[in-house]
Amino acid sequence: MIFKLFSRKSRSPAAERLYGEIMAAARRPALFLPPYNVPDTLEGRFDALILHVFLVVRRLAAQPDPAPQLAQDLSNEMFRALDRALREMGVGDLAVPKRIAKLAADYNGRRTAYEAALGEGEAALATALARNVYGQADATLGAPLARYMLKAEAALAHAPYAAFDQGPVPFPAPEEQP
Repeated sequence: MIFKLFSRKSRSPAAERLYGEIMAAARRPALFLPPYNVPDTLEGRFDALILHVFLVVRRLAAQPDPAPQLAQDLSNEMFRALDRALREMGVGDLAVPKRIAKLAADYNGRRTAYEAALGEGEAALATALARNVYGQADATLGAPLARYMLKAEAALAHAPYAAFDQGPVPFPAPEEQP
C-alpha cells in the first residue's frame, strides 16, 4: 500500500497505443530511402519520430477536450520511451536525465521551427527540414519530406478524435522510389 505513494503518474493506454502507431509510421523503410533519404542513424530516426509526433500533437492541441490531454499524455509517453531506450543502450543512470533534457530541447526547437515554417509554406518547411534532418541549408534536400509532411498534416486535419484515441491514425504512406 505504501508503495502507491511513490508510484509515478498513471499511464494512458490510448497514449501508449498512439505512440506505437507513430513509431510504426516513423520507422517506415521508405522514409530512409530516396526520395526522402532520412539518415538511418539514431539522430535520423529521432527526426522521423519528432516529425510524426509534432503533427499529431499539433492536431490534438487544436481539438476540444479531451484531445489536448491526449496530446500531453502522448508527449509524456514519448519521453518515457526515450528514457527506456537510452537505458537499454547502456547510458548510465546519472547521464539519462541530461540526455532527456537535450532531447526535449531538440524536440522543442524542431516543433517551433516546423510550426513557423508551416505558416510560411512548403519552401520554408523544406528549408526547416533540410536544416534539422539533414544538417544543411539546401531546401531541395528537404522538399520531398516537406511534401510528405504536408500530405500527413492534411490527412490528420480530417481525422476525428476517435482516430487518435482508438486508432488507426491515418498517416499517408510515403512515396516509394520506383
